[in-house]
Parts: sequence; C-alpha cells; structure tokens
Amino acid sequence: HLAALVLARGGSKGIPLKNIKLLAGVPLIGWVLRAAIDAGVFHSIWVSTDHDEIEKVAKQFGAQVHRRSPEVSQDSSTSLEAITEFLNHHHEVDIVGNIQATSPCLHPSDLIKVADLIQKEGFDSVFSVVRRHQFRWSEVKKGENKMTEPQNLNPAKRYRRQDWPGELYENGSFYFAKRHLIEKGYLQGGKMAYYEMRAEHSVDIDIDIDWPIAEQRVLSFGYFGKEPLKEVKLLVCSIDGCLTNGRIYVTEDHKEMVSYDYRDIVGIDLLKKRGIQVRLISDRDCSKTLSAMQLGCVAKVNVTNKLQVLKDWQEDMGLSWKEVAYLGNEESDVECLKQAGMSGVPADACATAQKAAAYICKSRGGCGAVREFAEHIFLLLEKVNSARKQ
Repeated sequence: HLAALVLARGGSKGIPLKNIKLLAGVPLIGWVLRAAIDAGVFHSIWVSTDHDEIEKVAKQFGAQVHRRSPEVSQDSSTSLEAITEFLNHHHEVDIVGNIQATSPCLHPSDLIKVADLIQKEGFDSVFSVVRRHQFRWSEVKKGENKMTEPQNLNPAKRYRRQDWPGELYENGSFYFAKRHLIEKGYLQGGKMAYYEMRAEHSVDIDIDIDWPIAEQRVLSFGYFGKEPLKEVKLLVCSIDGCLTNGRIYVTEDHKEMVSYDYRDIVGIDLLKKRGIQVRLISDRDCSKTLSAMQLGCVAKVNVTNKLQVLKDWQEDMGLSWKEVAYLGNEESDVECLKQAGMSGVPADACATAQKAAAYICKSRGGCGAVREFAEHIFLLLEKVNSARKQ
C-alpha cells in the first residue's frame, strides 16, 4: 500500500496558514494534491494537519485527512515524528510518499517514476534532488585571520557552465520511504536512490522564493491538469456579484442603481482585443443597467438555468469546454464553474462557488475581479503559446 502524505501544520512563523494561502488562484496545498491524484499511483492520499481550515481545503481537493496530535504539531516537531504517528494509525500502509506542500511545480510524471523506483526496482527510499551549477567556498568567520578555500573548483581552471555537470542538491519536494525504514527512525536509508527533477519544476517556497515570483513560476511551469490547456475563446461573466458588487441602490422614486469598477470595463476591452468574446449572464432582469453601461456584450438576463445558456453559447460557437472561461459567485453558478475549462470567482464569492472554481481572485466582486481574472487568462494563454512553440 503506497500512501501519499502531505504534512500541513496550521502554525507558520513566516506566512500565517501558508499551506492554504492562494498561489496563482489555487491554495498552495492544492497544487501538490492535484499532482498526486492525477499520478494515479497512490492507494490513498492523505493530509496530516491540526487545523480545521486546512482539513476543509484538503477534502475539497480529494484527500483524506489525518488529524495529528498536539505532540507532533509543535514548532519543534520533525517531519519524521509526524510521519511515524501517521503510520501508527494506518497499519495498512507499507510505503509513504511524503510530499512537501511548498513544492507547487511538482508534476504527476515525477511521482509515477518514483513509485516505479520504490515498488518495482526494490529501493527502500527515494528522494528528490535538483542539479545546480554553483561554486562553493569555505566560510571564514568574522574575526578569523585566514583565507577562504575553494570547495568544488580550481580557480586557475574554472569550468564553463556548459562544461561542468554541476552538483546534486536535495530540493525537498518529496521523500519516499518504506515502513520498516521509518520505524527505525530514517526517511533516507537502506537501498537509496535519488530522483533528479527539472530545475524549472524545483520550486521551494520555504527556502528561496517569495510569493509573487512563485506565482510566475507556477503559471509558467506548474501542472494544471491531465488535459492540455487550450486558448480561451469565450468568457462568460455573471453580472451581479462579479461585474458589480451585488448591491442594488434604490432611489426615492423606486429606480435601481448599481456601481461597477472601471478597471473591469478595461479588462473586458482587453479580452475583446485579444479576440476573446465576453458574454454576460444574470438571474434577474438587469437589462436597463446593461444598457446604461454600454459594454457592447451579448447578454442574457432573467435566466433560470445558467448551465443551459452556457451550453447553448458553447455549441453555437463550436467551442470545446477547454475554450470556455466562466466567472461566477453564487450557487446558481456552480455547475457552470465545474463545466468550464477555466473557472474563477471573486474573493467574496459564496463557499460553494469557491469550492467549484479553479481560481479565486484576490479582488472582490465589482472591485476589479473581472480585470484580475482577465489577467489570469492572459498569463495562461502565454503558457499555451509557450507549449506550442516547444
């Protein structure tokens, strides 16, 4: 029994609840859980946590949850202690694949190859490494009267990067080990093997990268699902709560007014310039509001079945679902969010809509969410174009 185990403690000295903080619109832990599930090599996938919100997100992404004890949830607790506790409660598990939540560029192909190493080739432990081309020098502590010495080079004959194979360093993405080894107090031991990951996939937020840079790396090199991304041709946006903030102002003479953010109008214009159609949808009759906004978009109001309207538009345009994006915020949008190839919600969307969406905006509805989602679409289109060139 090969089990994937992601350790996700609630406490974090650096970033509060870092493991579920949104990275490129997805909770950090969601990136590795998606890769583990799609690898298809694990008999079970677990998140070990002491926090209710992390448990909620883990289950949302399809993982089972092991509630770890306070004894192994301290700042001083080690990964080995948490893994050992997990094994004590799950006697069916023979091999643990400890996957780090802070490695969002992990791909299923890596996990499949590692599973083969430990299950078919008889290794007791396998861990991830990355190749680096860095020259090392001995440290000279302050006050010491001595010279530094080269550690892995001859200064008189320095290698060119392309002529030097470099060195292998642990990158912390994963540690696979058999039960008997862990019970002896080791994650690495017995018949050992390393697995070399590609440098662009070797992202460790804990060590050497900050959040904005990590988001760019994930958008460029992250794993987005089994099916390849396609160029988006249609964005359907819910009006109330996405394009507007959902509030309706009523004057003394019973006229309705809504507010919108000019940034969202610019976002719609940018989408159109990229050849992406933008269509609007609403549960209520807001035709007068749309007329006043003069957006020039096809719109459908008074809709009782949003999914049917979305299907009709998709079929009329001859699009695959991968070419359709949807921005919604309410329960009436959930089925559309699940169906669309690219889905998003504003930061203040209802819980069920957030659960169904692949991207959660930092902006609230009516406060730049449409523009933000448009920028997300553009970044993913760059990934599509890059993949085509390769």
